[in-house]
Amino acid sequence: MLFNSYPFIFVYFPLVLIGFFLIGKRNARAAAGFLGLASLFFYGWWSVQALPLLLGSICVNYWFGLQLTPAPGRNDRKRKTLLIASLVINLGVLAVFKYANFFLENVDAGLVAAGLTPIDLVHIVLPIGISFYTFTQIAFLVDCWQGKVHERSFIHYVLFVTYFPHLIAGPVLHHAQMMPQFANPATYRMDPNKVAIGLTIFVFGFAKKLLIADPMGQYADLMFNGVHKGIEPTLYTAWFGALAYTLQIYFDFSGYSDMAVGLSMCLGVQLPLNFRSPYKSTNIIEFWRRWHISLSTFLRDYLYVPLGGNRKGPARRYLNLFLTMLLGGLWHGAAWTFVVWGAMHGAFLMVNHLWNAKVRRNATRGASRACWAGC
Repeated sequence: MLFNSYPFIFVYFPLVLIGFFLIGKRNARAAAGFLGLASLFFYGWWSVQALPLLLGSICVNYWFGLQLTPAPGRNDRKRKTLLIASLVINLGVLAVFKYANFFLENVDAGLVAAGLTPIDLVHIVLPIGISFYTFTQIAFLVDCWQGKVHERSFIHYVLFVTYFPHLIAGPVLHHAQMMPQFANPATYRMDPNKVAIGLTIFVFGFAKKLLIADPMGQYADLMFNGVHKGIEPTLYTAWFGALAYTLQIYFDFSGYSDMAVGLSMCLGVQLPLNFRSPYKSTNIIEFWRRWHISLSTFLRDYLYVPLGGNRKGPARRYLNLFLTMLLGGLWHGAAWTFVVWGAMHGAFLMVNHLWNAKVRRNATRGASRACWAGC
């Protein structure tokens, strides 16, 4: 079910909304369980075959989270070993389902180029939302190891991972943002103001998707499909196609994020802001502070900082920036275009930070000279 589909708007969401608050009047825990089951049904609607993988991931990571939490008598070295094992398992599963086909295709291309017999490819179907729920749980595990997680309810954990407004297209959630809300009894009592605000935000997101993103996508598809068939575009057609694709990407993703925020607000749960007018940015650094904010925050906290951040000198800082964006590009999709895209953005960020550092040095020198001349 898409958020903008008739079954979702007129059947699924009204039933979930009404059932959630009716059950919540009597028992908040049962209401959380109902919403978790409704979220699993939503995911299963997309792919029943992928549902066991999601459930297995939840159970395994919840157990790891319990074992990783600091406790009296619990060996820190063993906890670190468990953390590494949990990360290897999560990233390994993600690598198999998301990147195995990409790897084998490139191996085959190399074999063919060398005049050898290619391997018979085993095409693995990519489970929808696997990147979002894997990254969400990796952050949870790291925070368990650091002793930052205090909520232990399995029902709330299941709901945190499967929560349907974010499960398919984000934002990437953090347990500290969500699980306290699920533990708050006020969440399970309907607030007409929140419902009104949520529906308004949903309508704005729906309009972005239906009135802007989809028409722009149709025009972009005409241009790109024509090029794929060997039709050479004119200068104006190429520019209009590229701009249409730019607008399609933004309004599609931003629209889905707004719809997710609105749906969640109706349920009394506040999701983090994911876009803040990124096309108003004046440089690439500001752009990444406005575009897909939840992913940028995740990459900063769980990749850039563990790599060393800016604590190991300027050269290492720029390398960490580049690697973070390179891996962020690969996270978006298993294709060389995403690798190149990530590398380009990493290079742009390096240049932007180098330029800012040079401007600051020149300003400091100018201030020092002015002070000396006036002394």
